Formats: sequence, C-alpha cells, structure tokens
Amino acid sequence: MDSYQVRKFEFNLSEIYNQTPWLQDEIALNDFIALFPITFKNGLPQRPEMPEDFDLDRTTRLAIMVAYRQAFS
Repeated sequence: MDSYQVRKFEFNLSEIYNQTPWLQDEIALNDFIALFPITFKNGLPQRPEMPEDFDLDRTTRLAIMVAYRQAFS
C-alpha cells in the first residue's frame, strides 16, 4: 500500500470538491472524501465504486475517475 498515492487521490478529490460549488452546499469535504475509500486486493488498488446514496453528475464522476488514474497509474 502506497500512502503517497492514497494522499494524492484524496488531494485530487479535495480539488474536485473545491471546484464544484454545489458539492460544497450538499456535503462536507471529509464526508465527500470518505465516499471513495481505496481498498487494496493483492497489493493493487481497487477503483472506488460510485456511491449509490449520493447523486453525482456525469462531469464529477469523470473527474473522480481521472483523479484515481492520476494517483494510481
């Protein structure tokens, strides 16, 4: 497990949060980051699932996937 990669992903999530005004009205930053926990299987990070109980628009979903790839590629 590489804590640098996890921190980079969390930093990228906070950037997405700060650039998306409606997210700031709906949820706190720590709660937003907690929606996307990184799990590891056989030492490899698993892509986070999109939360079913919190509705995200397409642009935000894509930004989260890009943030994951940037952190774990």
